[in-house]
Amino acid sequence: MNGAVSQAAIGSFEASPAHAISELALARIGADGGATRADIQKSVGPLASHRLSPSELRLAADAGLELLEAGQLVREKRGRYQLSEAGEAYLIELLGGQKLPQTWPEIRDVHLLARALGVDAVPRMLKAMSRPDGLRAVIVQQHFEIMPRRVLSASRLRMSLAVVALERAFGNKIKTGLDAGKGLSVKASRLLAGQLSQRPKDFGTDTRLITALAAEVVGAVQPDATSLRQAVLRNHVSEMLGEGPAGLRRDVEIDAKTAAQIAQWQEELPLSGAGMPPGGAANDADPEAFAPRRSRPSAANRPDLAGFAEIVLKHADQQAEGWPGNRKAFISRVWHAIAEAHGDWGLSEIEFKSMLAEAHRTGHVVLASADMKSKANLAEVQASAITYKNTVWHFVRVET
Repeated sequence: MNGAVSQAAIGSFEASPAHAISELALARIGADGGATRADIQKSVGPLASHRLSPSELRLAADAGLELLEAGQLVREKRGRYQLSEAGEAYLIELLGGQKLPQTWPEIRDVHLLARALGVDAVPRMLKAMSRPDGLRAVIVQQHFEIMPRRVLSASRLRMSLAVVALERAFGNKIKTGLDAGKGLSVKASRLLAGQLSQRPKDFGTDTRLITALAAEVVGAVQPDATSLRQAVLRNHVSEMLGEGPAGLRRDVEIDAKTAAQIAQWQEELPLSGAGMPPGGAANDADPEAFAPRRSRPSAANRPDLAGFAEIVLKHADQQAEGWPGNRKAFISRVWHAIAEAHGDWGLSEIEFKSMLAEAHRTGHVVLASADMKSKANLAEVQASAITYKNTVWHFVRVET
């Protein structure tokens, strides 16, 4: 930082109530050969209009410019503001230490966006964020805290999301050793990852899954890149104004109109009846489904892996058929029994089956396949099926 700017001046700049607008104003002044007050209000307005009225924006912009001038970060000549040498150095540092482009759209849509998302402003990340698919992947990875320093492919991100979903299914009481993303079939892992949505369903493809999650977590009305960028930057402004948590928002508050618009485009995505939570189809057009995630049943009251296995075996024992030493219970029967007895868990069927597969993999329960299939039990066999790697399971084995 240039010595012309005292630490006290910078400190007051960062602590100011006008911090949000002054930061945006500084970025706007750094582009296109500077900016007038009208340029700043025109450029910053769309990013702050959801929180500030036009008069409030003018007052905040004026206060922000006074802070920038007091901190010797900008200078004014004939109504146009330019960065000082110290201001340029400060802006580069603020936006990740990379050389800044010359145009406002590039600064806004790449460097400011990276700052808003909390992404390291390294060339590979900035390049990925310039593509719609890369931007969606970065948003989803940052939100779910998945390998933030590299952008994953759609298939690898889906696998990682399945692991996150399984951890949440266990109430986040286990954090290591999960293998859901690799062991389950592509469709099963995608269904499991889809449980992270406020409207769980089979999104049909990995791309559609990531597209829907990206729009949902930032509260974008549409999943296109322009809408995502604006939503992220608006959230960032809200956070700097003290109206949201630091970093990418974990719970997005969406008004009824926006929720209805999101529901409309999400209904156009292919879906399947598999993996629906008990009590109704997950794809029912209901704007209330976009309430903050905390309105859903809390995963905190779900058992850990050992506790889950104990409860499964208890219900399996009640549903089992056969003779001592070879008693088995259809997975579908165990699922229905647990869904009825433990509705407060808020589990969906795909979450239950994935948890059961993990319990088998770790040796907490033993699953078995149906070798002989008859018309009498074909429906139960099909409803019970869990595909894991090259095996399909249908029963929970009961030792006694």
